[in-house]
Amino acid sequence: MPNERDFVLHSWCVPGDWNAPTVVGGRGANLILEDGRELLDMSSLVECSNLGHQHPKLVAAIKAQVDKLAFVTAAWGAAPRRALAERLLEVAGFEGGRVFFTLGGGDANENAVRIARHASKKPRGLIITRDRSYHGATYMPMALSGDARTAQQVDAEAWGVRHVPPPYAYRCPFGSTTADECGRRAADAVAAVIDKETATRVAAVLMEVDAGSNGIVPPESFWPELRRVTRERGIFLVADEVMSGFGRCGEWFAWQRYGEENRPDLMTLAKGLTAATIPLGAVVMSPAVYESIEHEMFHGGLTYCGHPLSCAAGVAAIDAYREEKLIERSRRLGAQMFSELGKLAARHGVIGDVRGGKGLFAVVELVADRATKAPLAPWPAQPDAMRALLATARDEGVSFGSRGNLLILAPPLVIAEDELATALAVLDRLLTRFFPASLERAS
Repeated sequence: MPNERDFVLHSWCVPGDWNAPTVVGGRGANLILEDGRELLDMSSLVECSNLGHQHPKLVAAIKAQVDKLAFVTAAWGAAPRRALAERLLEVAGFEGGRVFFTLGGGDANENAVRIARHASKKPRGLIITRDRSYHGATYMPMALSGDARTAQQVDAEAWGVRHVPPPYAYRCPFGSTTADECGRRAADAVAAVIDKETATRVAAVLMEVDAGSNGIVPPESFWPELRRVTRERGIFLVADEVMSGFGRCGEWFAWQRYGEENRPDLMTLAKGLTAATIPLGAVVMSPAVYESIEHEMFHGGLTYCGHPLSCAAGVAAIDAYREEKLIERSRRLGAQMFSELGKLAARHGVIGDVRGGKGLFAVVELVADRATKAPLAPWPAQPDAMRALLATARDEGVSFGSRGNLLILAPPLVIAEDELATALAVLDRLLTRFFPASLERAS
């Protein structure tokens, strides 16, 4: 049988090395492969299939919409576009604001920058982001990102972007001894750049609220301090909620756990917005941001802005999150998962840190030496033992997400409790198999 590699240029890989099974279907938290095997999906593919695979409400909504209206441009109204925007503003508490629809997370971040510059009356205003962040893979989002995969491809400063060190408490770049201090100093670093460049030159600060594929979960002190720093200086704060939104971190949006007083001025969405059934992204803006551009020409748009099929899927997704109480379920199961991962850390010395725990999202950082925090391999290289663990897990019916030294656990919010327990038991067994010496170090 021909290999898909013979016809397709795949992303984020050495193209000639790509060799993956073909997925032909899905059910709940499971993927169905061409050879009939099933894989328990512990990563929601790329942390996007929050409602699992082939969720019946989403499938039905897409089928119903295509029978009514398959496409209309944003120059015309569309009922599902209006309905989705209304729901988004409601669950985000942004009533009176507006939603600008895009095709995905990367162009949501790019358009958030465009809107922030427009609304701040700083058309070439600087944007502050952080190192080891990821905001997309076209040129502007690459400039926004502090990602090792894209840093060599674009000159961030030429795009008006300034990077600051991340709030990485486990390996704090500021030398802090506590997580709270690391979070505060990371926010102070943002303040220092604004003050150096002057607030008249800075249009916005754009940050991930919770972990992305970088595996850095900011300390609890970080977001409130960042909101204070930006508010005091009159700078827009943009929350990248592409990965952390829609229950992934135990709230509709991760910033909400810090209270209404720490609301961002704009936030960007994708992934869980349609639970990945159809591509869709969005920029949600506050009433104040919208009012500042309401009577001015907005020079921006995409052919498929607010595509009716995508918006119909988004409406069905929000209804499913609500009706099935999946935001609450993510908090409950996330706490259970985090507790079990803590037990694994006590057993396996190769586990240096476990981060997350607010919802069904956790990061497990593996190390060569827990005492010194020496990594198994320099970031973002992946150790051979990690690759072997992941391959063996797939052979045993479980697919874990990973990057570098990190295991990223982000199962669909609909995963059954016994499925979650099975996956963690497989992980326990494979850590013993591939890192046997770490059992002695843990004891």
